Amino acid sequence: MNLAELDIVTAAEGLRKGDHTAVDLLEASLARANHTEAELHCYLHIDHDGARAAAEEADRELAAGNDRGPLHGIPLAVKDNMNIDGLETTCASQILTGWVAPYDAHVVGLLKEAGAVLTGKTNLDEFAMGSSTENSAFGPTRNPWDTDKVPGGSSGGSAASVSVGSSFGAFGSDTGGSIRQPAALCGVVGLKPTYGTVSRRGLVAFASSLDQIGPLARTVEDARILLEATWGHDPGDATSWRGDFPDISSPTVALDGLRIGVISQLSGEAFEPGVTDAVSAMINRLSDEGASLEEISIPAIDAALPAYYLVAPSEASGNLARFDGVRYGLREDGATSERMMSATRASGFGPEVIRRILLGTFALSAGYHDAFYGQAQRVRTHLANEMTRVYQDFDVLVSPTTPTTAFGIGSKTDDPLAMYFSDVATAPSNLTGHPAVSVPIAVDDAGLPVGFQIHAPAFGEARMLAVAAEVERLADFDARPALAGSPV
Repeated sequence: MNLAELDIVTAAEGLRKGDHTAVDLLEASLARANHTEAELHCYLHIDHDGARAAAEEADRELAAGNDRGPLHGIPLAVKDNMNIDGLETTCASQILTGWVAPYDAHVVGLLKEAGAVLTGKTNLDEFAMGSSTENSAFGPTRNPWDTDKVPGGSSGGSAASVSVGSSFGAFGSDTGGSIRQPAALCGVVGLKPTYGTVSRRGLVAFASSLDQIGPLARTVEDARILLEATWGHDPGDATSWRGDFPDISSPTVALDGLRIGVISQLSGEAFEPGVTDAVSAMINRLSDEGASLEEISIPAIDAALPAYYLVAPSEASGNLARFDGVRYGLREDGATSERMMSATRASGFGPEVIRRILLGTFALSAGYHDAFYGQAQRVRTHLANEMTRVYQDFDVLVSPTTPTTAFGIGSKTDDPLAMYFSDVATAPSNLTGHPAVSVPIAVDDAGLPVGFQIHAPAFGEARMLAVAAEVERLADFDARPALAGSPV
């Protein structure tokens, strides 16, 4: 097997046995990128020099007995809305072209401390606003399983890089499903942890009360390792959790007697048969293993997506006000400061970003604030209360991750509402702040992967990961995209 095909655990074991070096792992990832990037466009920037220096340093440290842990020497990618000191951070937007980050995001700093080798910055929907990675100002990313399909979004570049083997793991941000949805469409594991458990310092904000950084990986165990390395309190982030964190070092669970709720609102005619069939088959397998499964109704979920698309744009309209041509990034000429700002934003922001800023600004405007934004926040509170009550009777909840498998590039760009529906099964967890993980379980008749989503209560990552590992075992999903088998 080519080194680029290894998971993190196996690659790390080989490093310590002397089967290969960190430089070997990096060269395998870069070779895969060189072979696939022209077609997939997973990366916006590959840091060849910085990554090679980090890999060489990892080899020296490991040879000297200075082992920093399971990520030492492992090539990882980072979504280009997180700062890496000395590298350009664009958020896939023209308005930030040329802006070089002066410091590391907190997550990036932790990865460097763990000895990880950062390969570069991955493509995304502009400012993380999208479900297909078609909104990037620098061109779309394509799905390794079918290059006529989207990889999902907004963390599509990260998901595709893990899927194809140009990174061993990656980090994305999840505001309404932007880790889990592309993970499902690209056949990898995607995890959104409890809000506040992974610092957002150094992440360019989209919607501050919803954004959460998390890992994408090839296995549940790899995702666990990536999460464990990056979560914890950060005094530099006002929203960082200050309490105790659960132990996720070796999560296990007995399926026999486990109480699993199947969310009835996240099924039906709006979900493709290939998705429904795969999810139903996994539910039956869990039942055969002794788990107690029951279909449950959570009525507030029906209003979750509309509430999300009021809360998120409203917060975005405030967060993106800083991009005005005055302090950093693009600046267009104008006779007055107002005209300069207007011209800068008109030429720097893409159509989806402008659409969401306008929607959010309207929702917050005088006379409409309570009717729209205020009502959405009340729905959010009601949903959180309903979910809390449900978790008194169930250990975890399950659903499809997405209503469809990967859809065609360009097929939904002229229908924003159809595009927004891609988040119907993922947005509820962002509104409540609860963790959720997507695990690939099958491919549909077209050979495209299907994701199975496990939801858990706040700080329920240990049990959630244990259930996810059992789902992974039962699915025995070993399919790989054709491009990942390239002999490089």
